[in-house]
Amino acid sequence: MRINLLVFTALAASSTLLSNPLMAKAAPARQEIAQAPTTQPITPSAPPTEPTPPPPSNTLPNLGLPSSTPTPPPANELQVLVGEVSIKTPEGQPPLPPELEQKIYDAISTKPGRTVTRTQLQSDINAVFATGFFSNVQAEPEDTDIGVRVTFFVLPNPVLKAVNTEGTQVLEKGVVDRIFGSQIGKITNLKDIQAGVKELEKYYQDKGYVLAQIVDIKATPEGNINLLVSEGVIEGIKVAFINEDGKTVDKEGKPVTGTTRDFIITRELTIKEGEIFNKNSVQSDLQKVFALGLFEDLNIGLAPGSDPRKVVVTVNVKERNTGSIAAGAGLSSSTGLFGTVSFQQQNLGGNNQKLGLDVQVGERELLFDLNFTDPWLAGDPNRTSFTANLFNRRLFSYVFDSPVGIGINNDTPRINRLGTGFSFSRPLGVGTTASLGLRYERVSITDSNNAIATIDSKGNPLTSSGTGQDDLLLLQFAYANDQRDNPIKPSTGSVFRIATEQSIPVGLGSIFLNRVRASYSYFMPVSFLNFSEGTQALAFNIQAGTVLGTLPPYEAFQLGGSNSVRGWDEGKIGSGRSFGIFSAEYRFPVFNIVGGVLFFDYGTDLGSASGVPGNPAGARNKPGSGAGYGLGVRVQSPLGSIRVDYGLASNGGTQFSFGLGEKF
Repeated sequence: MRINLLVFTALAASSTLLSNPLMAKAAPARQEIAQAPTTQPITPSAPPTEPTPPPPSNTLPNLGLPSSTPTPPPANELQVLVGEVSIKTPEGQPPLPPELEQKIYDAISTKPGRTVTRTQLQSDINAVFATGFFSNVQAEPEDTDIGVRVTFFVLPNPVLKAVNTEGTQVLEKGVVDRIFGSQIGKITNLKDIQAGVKELEKYYQDKGYVLAQIVDIKATPEGNINLLVSEGVIEGIKVAFINEDGKTVDKEGKPVTGTTRDFIITRELTIKEGEIFNKNSVQSDLQKVFALGLFEDLNIGLAPGSDPRKVVVTVNVKERNTGSIAAGAGLSSSTGLFGTVSFQQQNLGGNNQKLGLDVQVGERELLFDLNFTDPWLAGDPNRTSFTANLFNRRLFSYVFDSPVGIGINNDTPRINRLGTGFSFSRPLGVGTTASLGLRYERVSITDSNNAIATIDSKGNPLTSSGTGQDDLLLLQFAYANDQRDNPIKPSTGSVFRIATEQSIPVGLGSIFLNRVRASYSYFMPVSFLNFSEGTQALAFNIQAGTVLGTLPPYEAFQLGGSNSVRGWDEGKIGSGRSFGIFSAEYRFPVFNIVGGVLFFDYGTDLGSASGVPGNPAGARNKPGSGAGYGLGVRVQSPLGSIRVDYGLASNGGTQFSFGLGEKF
C-alpha cells in the first residue's frame, strides 16, 4: 500500500510576469507573435482569457515542473526571424547572476538569426521552468528592423534558508540536514528539492517505514521549505480469521470465527497503536505468530484509518488443526502385549496452552507422560512461561549395556523414572532466555522381567542407595543466548547454552551432586557448491560437562550415537563423570526441500571413566574417546527437518542415525 500525495503550494507555472505593450508598428506577419503575450500569454498551462497583471516580487516558487521536451509545432504555424534575445528580471528585482543567466541561454532554443514560432516560445518557457530555479517565466516578442526581439522575463526563486519537517516521530536527527544541507544558502532549485524529497522517502523505505510519504510541501517567500510528512501511524490493530476459501466472511456475509483468542495473536506483536508502521517489525512479528504453531497461513492487511494519514492493520490468520488423538497396540519381548493412547492439544481453550498425554499399558508395566505448558503465564508482562509434567518412563541404559549382566538375568538393564516437575522460563533480552525448575524422580533399575536389580556381575551397586532405587530432587537452572540469523537454517551467528542441576539430598541414596553442561555453536556463510540456491554454511559446535559430588552410575555422561558422535552405536565410546564433544558440519542445499551435510564428530570422556562408581565403561572395554565422520541428508517436512546421517567410526564401524532437527 502506497499513499502518494505530493502537493506543492505555489503560484501556477502559467502566471505571467509582465503585461506587454501593444506594438502598433509591428509587421502583420510578426504581429501575431508580438501580440500573443497580451491577448494569450505563452505559458506552460492553458492560456487565460484575459491579460494577467505582473505578479508581486515575493511570488512563491511553484514546485510542479513542466516537461522540458520541445513541443512539435503545427504543420502550418507561422515562423518569424529572431533578431535579438535578451533576459531580464521584473522591475525592482536585482539582475540575474551570470551563471543563472547562462542556464537560461542553455535551456532555450530561440537564437538570433533563427526563426521562431509561437509553439517554440512555449517550449522555451517550459524549458526555463524545468531548470528549477524560477517561479515565473514569460517571453515577450517585439518587432524590430532586424527581426523580432524576444525578451524572457524571469523571476528566480528565493535563496533557500531552511528545510523543516512536520509530523515526524521516527525521523532521525540530522537526516534532513544531510539530504538538503548542500542546497542551503543557494537559490532554491525545485529539481533539487524534488530529488531531496525522493531521497528522504527512500530513507524511510530503507528503514522499513514503507507507508511514509511527503504529503505536502510549502514554500515561504522568505526561503523556507516546510515538508509535511505522513509516516504511517497505526490507528488500530485487528485480527481476522480466514476460511478454507481464503475469505474472512462466510457465505452469509458473517465474519469467520476462530478458536484462538485475539489477544494470543496481538500480544506477540511489537507494533502498537500510535506507533509508526514498519515492515521489518511486522515481518518479525508474523514469524513469531507463525511460530506459535497454531496457524497454517497468515498475512497482514492494511486499510485507511479515520485520518487518511493513518492505517488500520489487520492480521489475517488461517487456523490449523491443533488437536490429535491416536491409539495402537503391539507385542514386545520385554513388556509382552501392550496398548498405547496418545492425546495432544496445542491450543487448549484458544489460549495457546499445550496439553499432552501418552499412555502405554502392558502386561507388566504402566508408562505415561502427562504434560502441560502455558507459553505466556497469566499475561505476565515479563512473558514468563510455565511447564509441568507427571511421568513414568522406562529407557534402556547405555551405561550398563551387555555383555556384563545384572543380578542373575545377565541382560541389559532398564532405567525406570517415576516423577514430576515444573519450570518457569523468561526472556531476558533479544535472543536470551533463562529458566528455573524443580524435578523429583524415583529412579529404579530393573531387568527384563521388571524386577529390581541392585548390582552388576562385578558386584558393583547400580544405584547410590544400593537397593536398586534412588530418589533425585533436582533444582535446575538454564541460560541461553541465541544470536543466529535463522533458528531453522542458520548461516551466521552463534548460540550459547549452559545448564546446571543441584540435587537436594532426600530419600533413598541421599544424593548430593551438581551437574554442569555447556554448549557453544558458531555459523559461517560459505559458497562452495552450486547444486541449488539456498543457505550454505559451516557450522561448529563444542560442548562439555562434568558432575561434582555424588554420581549415581546411571547419571554418567554417555558418548556415542546420533546426538553425540555419529558413526558409533549409542554409548559405545564411553561413559564418564566429564565429557567433551567437538562437531563440524558443512550444510548445503541439494534441491527444493532436500539438503546435504558433511560432518565430523569427536568425543572424549576426558579420562573420567574411573570416576563413575564401578567404572562401568572400563568393565565393558569402552575406549573413552573416538571420532566419526560421514554425510547426511536433511528433508524439510511439516514436523521439521528430518535428519538421516551415515557415519564411519574411528574403530572401523558404521552406523545410520535418524532424528528430527539438526544435531546442534
